[in-house]
Amino acid sequence: MEHGFSYNFPAIRGVQAGKEYYIAMCPLRVIPKIFLFDEDEIPPDHRAQRILNKNRIPEMTNYIVDNPNDYVFSSLTASVDGEVQFTSISEQLTFKETGLLTISLDSRFLINDGQHRRAAIEEALKINPNLGSETISVVFFLDKGLKNSQQIFSDLNRHAVNTTSSIGILYDHRDKLAIATKTITESIPFLKRYTDKEKVSLSKNSPKIIALNHIFNTNLRVLGVSKGDSISKQDEDFLMKFWNSLTNSIMEWKQVMNKELTPKELRMNYIVGHGVFLEAIGLVANYLRKYHTDEWSSYIEKLGYLDWSRTNTQLWEGRAISNNGRVQKNTNTVKLTAIQIKKLLNLPLTKREEALENEFMKGTSK
Repeated sequence: MEHGFSYNFPAIRGVQAGKEYYIAMCPLRVIPKIFLFDEDEIPPDHRAQRILNKNRIPEMTNYIVDNPNDYVFSSLTASVDGEVQFTSISEQLTFKETGLLTISLDSRFLINDGQHRRAAIEEALKINPNLGSETISVVFFLDKGLKNSQQIFSDLNRHAVNTTSSIGILYDHRDKLAIATKTITESIPFLKRYTDKEKVSLSKNSPKIIALNHIFNTNLRVLGVSKGDSISKQDEDFLMKFWNSLTNSIMEWKQVMNKELTPKELRMNYIVGHGVFLEAIGLVANYLRKYHTDEWSSYIEKLGYLDWSRTNTQLWEGRAISNNGRVQKNTNTVKLTAIQIKKLLNLPLTKREEALENEFMKGTSK
């Protein structure tokens, strides 16, 4: 095979299941040119993976473009149907598996894992062509006729375990709200002691009360922003004041801090030990920040005098509590719980809240 009529990549050769595979360094500018979009150019029964979710591409593209000095992309995995040759740089044992991977120009490539990364790279290059000389590692598997691409995709993802959103927040040192959330958690004694930084849902016997993602999601609602949005120093300061006020106001939390109540007992008996309460309070705090700028904290203090018992079905059934007594959390129940809290604090409802409350009351009267 002539090098002038082929793709040539510095690579390392390995063996899995008795078959050779190669890890090559590919310039980013090459990636969009040699890899196929499987949903457009390959029949469905030969596609390697799911249809491309194009809604994910802008976020991934912005990640590269906005962080040109510290973005990180993991390897792509691809099948190759064509003539392939590996030339070692030396016959010495130490260097025998390092060399040049040569792939014929008429070969077909199909990404088994990394289709979204490939699309994001293509879009990023349109915005910043200078990225083209940078490289990404690609794992090449030989696959005559691309017959094994589906199985390769299945095998690669079979044992994949997604990290929890709490861990994602914990490890995120770029997003300002994630950083603010961690700062708040470390600064406030109750949160520092009773926040689980890894899980998103806590078992009944957990010594913790709140998951880190609960705090993050509550902050989103307090500020009225979406994940990834920029926040100001003023926003950060308000969040710190809000959590200080909230943790100093909820009597049941104080009882836990004073060892008068265990986290298990709190979760079993009160809604203040659950995410639906926190996010509902987040919605209320958002309203207070907008319309009660000077006295918002006085309303938060009043929360300490409300009845948060799960057995108080008159207040919480159909909202934070289901008909069978279980805590329920979804977008609707968070809003309905927030509405009830506003009513208890004698705060007016917005038109949307009135409509939702009227619909809820009609349902309960049947």
